[in-house]
Order: sequence, then structure tokens, then C-alpha cells
Amino acid sequence: MVTVKQVQSKSDLKRFVKFPFSLYKDSPYWVPPIIKDEMASFDKDENPVFKTAEAQFFLAYKDNKVVGRVAAIINWLEVKEQGLKKMRFGWFDFVDDLEVSKALLDKVREIGNQNQLEYMEGPVGFSNLDKVGVLTEGFDHIGTMVTWYNHPYYQSHYEQHGFTKEKEYRESKFLAANADPKLFAKANVLIKKRYGLRELNFEKSSEIMPWVDKMFDLFNDTYAKLSSFVKITDVQKEYFKKKYISFINPEYIKFVVDAEDNLVAFAIVMPSFSEALQKAKGKLFPFGIFHLLNARKHSKDAIFYLIGIHPKYQNKGVTSIIFNEYHHTFKKRGVVNCIRTPELEDNIAIQQMWKHFDPKVIKRRCTYVKDL
Repeated sequence: MVTVKQVQSKSDLKRFVKFPFSLYKDSPYWVPPIIKDEMASFDKDENPVFKTAEAQFFLAYKDNKVVGRVAAIINWLEVKEQGLKKMRFGWFDFVDDLEVSKALLDKVREIGNQNQLEYMEGPVGFSNLDKVGVLTEGFDHIGTMVTWYNHPYYQSHYEQHGFTKEKEYRESKFLAANADPKLFAKANVLIKKRYGLRELNFEKSSEIMPWVDKMFDLFNDTYAKLSSFVKITDVQKEYFKKKYISFINPEYIKFVVDAEDNLVAFAIVMPSFSEALQKAKGKLFPFGIFHLLNARKHSKDAIFYLIGIHPKYQNKGVTSIIFNEYHHTFKKRGVVNCIRTPELEDNIAIQQMWKHFDPKVIKRRCTYVKDL
């Protein structure tokens, strides 16, 4: 018999965070989070997303053993401002037992009905900067710190419980050597001259900080038209600034500004921390921090996390400026592989942007939806 219990205490929350460590203990592809950071992201007093969203966390037990988990989420900005009566759910992990996955999804459905919502979709996080999608292809590729990994049987559980595919995503990889300067070096010069643009490169995190709020504003402008986009609030900007920007190698952040220093484009790339996180095993100390710092400086894999271009400058070749700068940085750092995080299958514009670099799709994932 399966019993589902709501997380009520810090020890319960730790069980919630640590469950995947046992579920994937034999997987060479799963990338564990840092336990302390994961718990902080679920702390209602620490993560500002809870000012506009709410979440309940559940654990499934069978024979007094944790066998599954799920976070049931309502983003009130999405529900009230966008009119999307959506019940979100994420951090959904379970053993290969239909009774377990059903019991957890029933809890999500129950909360959705209590709040007069119309459908449930997952796996998704609190906002657009969280992880998204269940992996459906590419199980033999190592995960990243910004995506969920899962066993192949997950997809079958969704479908057997009556869910249908909603949004589909792809993740691609290309060799840094494929980014031939002939494709963008000349355009870089012409575009900068035509529109009065210039690049900004950084050596220290402190140099980036004055620009971060503008970057998030541009992020909101760039992605506003995408389905189910929820804007980043001012409070969240401060949170992400403290949590992430100082951790990213400043050389991997590129901005483009106009003659008046208005931000017109940005790109955030991260060194791959996947192998370092596997070595850290969920803990920064005593040795985890050294693995991460080593990866920050020496990883040969670069993860393209975010690219944003002001609507006024889209389709005008501004990406040539960004690619030109990354070419120099990657050459200096000896980067071998470039990996793209999940991009919507129907986002043709972003796919066109990469086509000259001969990218190979290595993973696919999707969200699933069901009416309440």
C-alpha cells in the first residue's frame, strides 16, 4: 500500500531532496544537486518566488520506505495575470510502480481542484528559469545542473495515467571548432558599424553586477511572447543576482550595447559542472567546492544557458557579435564542446541561429498535461 505524506519539517524536506540520490545511485548520467542549495530553493523565507507562488511538497512511502516525491505548485502571476488556470508540478521522481506515481499525481490534482484550476502540467518548476521537462530521448548522455535527468520508464507512467504531450524541447551539442569565424567575423564588424553597437566583456563578477537588472529586463522583453512565460519580478532579480551571477565565470557572460549604453543583447554560458557535481555527491565540503572551482576554470564543455536579444534587434545579425566574442574566449579556454540547454521544438528562430554550427540533437524532453 502507498501512503503519501506532506513535507512538514526540515528533516522531511531533506528526505525529499535526497530521494533521487538513492533512485539514481547507480546511474553514470544523473547529476546531483548541492543538497544545501536545493533545500534553500524550497525555503519560503529564502526564495522570493514564494511571494507570487505557493508549493506543497509530498513524499510517497511504501513499506516505510520513500519511493517517490512531487512538488505541487501554483504560480499566482500565471493564474491571475495571464489567466492560465494551470496547476504546476515538478521534482517528480518515483520508482517504477504505477501505484506510486498515481498516488503522487492524485495529490497534485486534488490541490488543483481545491483552487478551481483547469489543468495540470509538468514537470515544470516555479518559473521559466527553473528546470523543465521529462527526458524522453538521450538517456545515455550526462545531465546538466540546469536540467532534470530521469529513468526511461517515466514517460510510460505519464501516458498510462492519461497525460498527453504539451511542450516539446530539444537539447543539442556541437563542437566549438564548428563555430568557424568565417561565418560571423565579417558580419560582426558590419553589424556593429551599421547599428552603432559594441560588445562588453568582463573579467570580474563585480563588473557585471551594475548590468544585471537590465539583463533581466531584457530577458522579460525577449521571451514575453513564448507560451506560458512568467516574467521575473524585481525581488527575484536580486535573488538570482546573488545566487548565480557571482558563480559564473565572468568571461562567459557577454553583453551588447548601443551608442547610449542601452543593453540590446546578452548571453550567459556556464562551464559544465556535471562531472564536478557528481564528484561532490551533494556536498560542498570538504572537497566539493574544489571540484566546482576547478570546473569553473578548466571545464572543456560550455553550456549555453540563456541568450536574449531585444525585439527591435532580432533578425539583424546581432548574434554575430556574441559568437565572435565567444570564439575568442573558448579558444583561450580550450573549450571543446558547446551544449545547449532545452529549447522549445517550435522555436524556429533559435534553431536558425545555430544551424551553421552543425548541431546534433542529443536529448529530447517534454512536459505533459491533463485536464483536472
